[in-house]
Amino acid sequence: MYKTTDVLYAVLTVFQGYCLQYFLGSFLESRMKSRWNRPCVAVLYIVLRMAFKWSSPPGYGDYKTAIGMLAVSLCILSFIALCFYKAFRPVTVFLIISFQAVLDISSYAAVILLDKVGAGILDTVDWCAGKGVFASENAFVMAIKVSTVGVLSLQYLAIAMLLYFSLKKIVWNFHEKEYNINRTELFFILIPAAVGLMICMLLRIIMFTVEDSVPKTLYDRYPILVVVIPVILLLSLLSILCGVKLFQDMVCWNREKSGRIILKKQIVSLQEHMEEMERIYSGIRGMKHDIKNTLAVIQRLSAGNSVEDNVELQAYLSELNRSFENLEVRFKTGNTVVDTLLNMKYHEAVRDVPGLKMDVDKLILPQGLEIHSYDIGVILGNAVDNAMEACRKLKAKEPEAGAFIRLSSLQKGSLLILKVENSFDGRLVRRRQEEFPITDKADKSSHGIGLANIKSTAEKYQGTMDFKVKGRVFILSVMMKNERREEDGFWSDR
Repeated sequence: MYKTTDVLYAVLTVFQGYCLQYFLGSFLESRMKSRWNRPCVAVLYIVLRMAFKWSSPPGYGDYKTAIGMLAVSLCILSFIALCFYKAFRPVTVFLIISFQAVLDISSYAAVILLDKVGAGILDTVDWCAGKGVFASENAFVMAIKVSTVGVLSLQYLAIAMLLYFSLKKIVWNFHEKEYNINRTELFFILIPAAVGLMICMLLRIIMFTVEDSVPKTLYDRYPILVVVIPVILLLSLLSILCGVKLFQDMVCWNREKSGRIILKKQIVSLQEHMEEMERIYSGIRGMKHDIKNTLAVIQRLSAGNSVEDNVELQAYLSELNRSFENLEVRFKTGNTVVDTLLNMKYHEAVRDVPGLKMDVDKLILPQGLEIHSYDIGVILGNAVDNAMEACRKLKAKEPEAGAFIRLSSLQKGSLLILKVENSFDGRLVRRRQEEFPITDKADKSSHGIGLANIKSTAEKYQGTMDFKVKGRVFILSVMMKNERREEDGFWSDR
């Protein structure tokens, strides 16, 4: 009987090891790049837990023993995390506390709920024995053993299912796994798990009592606790899951707020540069009106034969060329916002990334463009910013590498497709369940949201965004319906 119990406990421990490596591996980066990292985590956990069980003192009534057992369990989890993962992050504290809390809550809830079921099954076996159902004492003993093992197996199965689905829910809800949690946020998401741990430790201390040398459980004295305690435990477990979901909603809200701030700055910047572009265009129109007078001056000066006249002519022509250079607009797509944006980004790029080639010859916007120029500017602005950053990193690592940005467009029926291609260093980091690549900037809360802004803007026009890597070229594609959206309240400039 004891061997069967040990085997069932060992199987449950193996499953716990699997859950642990899945839980930690979903958040933390492995120290070992090989495929053996996760199996090693599970094996070490199994060995330590089995050794801890065999060396644990009997009985749970002593509060010092309960505190000591909890401390050892947390030390085991911390040791494994530090050995196999780059675990020097605030979120590691949450992972360790949460795993132990979910495990303890699942264990107590399953055992208490199914303990009465087991007692009922044993009472049924006794009743059958009294009615002479069993032909021999051996048959009765065998029925008792089978019933006990069956109930224990059912309890362990319930523990495993509660543990697995709870951890999976936490992993699923915790979208921002690379988010740098600050002290206040860590305290916020730790409270439900810490409360769950304290409830379980309290139950471990007060659950078993001895009356007249007979061990009894707390709910033997107060039967209503068979329902109340599991409900409290399940509510505690639910608070952990809801706490994670609420925390992620707060992160997403803050990220959206940051995105709005950045978009607002982009609007102001576009408006300022559009005013500058209008000034340049006005200057060009003014020069067209004055061109005849300019030619007349040139002709008069060229009529002189002296060297001084020729020097003066050359100086005048040089000054005239410089004026034209200042009024030069490198990119002309026919859209004021896009022209302004691309020219602004180009001058910024060539200053920061020497040798950068920017090609927009295939960026042709249709005459009947119904998409707000503001939205086109948001998409191209974020896309070019990301491309410039990628080229900057490439040049920093490989000064001789060719850096380029290519923009193009394609009209298919009512669909407008924008494509931005750029060279990069070939390193693109993505985590499971993460939609966009991970930014390598230190301030991840205000960076790495460019693709999210592009996607949300495209979705306003029933569109979508996609990206792929081809060798060392990053290709971003945005597809939108060429439709007006007056309800947005934005101006359009064609």
